[in-house]
Amino acid sequence: MQRMEDLTGAEVDAAEAIGTAPRAKPLRPRDAATLILIDRRGSEYLVLMGRRHRRHKFMPGRFVFPGGRTDPADGRIAVASGLHPEEEVKLISVSSRATATRAKAIALSAIRETYEEAGLLIGQEAPFSSRSPHWQGFVANGVCPSLDGLRFIARAITPPGRVRRFDTRFLAAWRHHVAVELAESPTDELEEIAWVPIREAMQLEIPNITRTVLDDLEKRLAADPQLSPGAGVPFYFVRGKRVERLIL
Repeated sequence: MQRMEDLTGAEVDAAEAIGTAPRAKPLRPRDAATLILIDRRGSEYLVLMGRRHRRHKFMPGRFVFPGGRTDPADGRIAVASGLHPEEEVKLISVSSRATATRAKAIALSAIRETYEEAGLLIGQEAPFSSRSPHWQGFVANGVCPSLDGLRFIARAITPPGRVRRFDTRFLAAWRHHVAVELAESPTDELEEIAWVPIREAMQLEIPNITRTVLDDLEKRLAADPQLSPGAGVPFYFVRGKRVERLIL
């Protein structure tokens, strides 16, 4: 398996079959979050993945985890429990502009996107109210989102020159943190949603960064099956012509 840090920036573009978009001014990456839901069956770990529609401009037809762009307004949503302190520190420390509210918004974005794209509501069954139209599914199903079960797994910034650029935080949670599983997802962002063993997921049509993060996750689970908080977080980004990997 070829990992991200083994590739040059040009090789990443070739591997992803994505052209660059020349611009007078480089695009600044936007905050984004994605959630890796994990289910343990005996000694095997499965992750939830879905295929993006071919009509999407960004990664069309690729299998991905639920996720999307962070909405700063999510930082004002009430939660049943906040981020574990060690996870919050990790999310805050990755950027000079980060705050506890921004870390909360990033985490809640992952939870909201998982509801919108997969119909899974992570939290506790309890009264919940919000005026935001994006959180009415939680209101209707009596689920108050909770963050204490989330773990920061990886961070990756889309290489320069792409049509869209994201500063993505990959978070993980266990399937038992899902309070309600809807029969259908509210949107059609993803299709072919399924629980897939990690090794099989690596063989799907997935972005290279997704394969690399899955490999990182598999190794972390082997060393720490409980996904204890505060572990080192790999950070992938392009510097010059090469992909760099740092541990946060």
